[in-house]
Amino acid sequence: MKRRPISKNKALQNGPLESVFPGSTSKILDFLATFKDWDYSVSDIAKNAGISFKTALNEIRNLEQQGVVSRTRTVGKAIMYKLNLDSKQGYHIDKLIFEIARNKALETMKNRGKTKITV
Repeated sequence: MKRRPISKNKALQNGPLESVFPGSTSKILDFLATFKDWDYSVSDIAKNAGISFKTALNEIRNLEQQGVVSRTRTVGKAIMYKLNLDSKQGYHIDKLIFEIARNKALETMKNRGKTKITV
């Protein structure tokens, strides 16, 4: 059976934080900040961030120790996590990701405005 590349399953092809700080932690934080209304298992986080399960598990543990990510509930054997907006770190990371995305969107709009469209 052929394995698909991990990155094909990513929810975001290139998240705002990942574009500035490449790495697994940035991929996880981009995903959790973008979809912050829901909680996710480590398996779902790995799949949607485009990283391996083992890497996601290690990074989630580190982020949980720092208070950036929090456990929300258990579904069967799966522990669910989400970005901890109640912590200063989580709150400011969320705001940073938003500002990076906002600036990228404004830059894209500005560049498109300079391009003449001919019909």
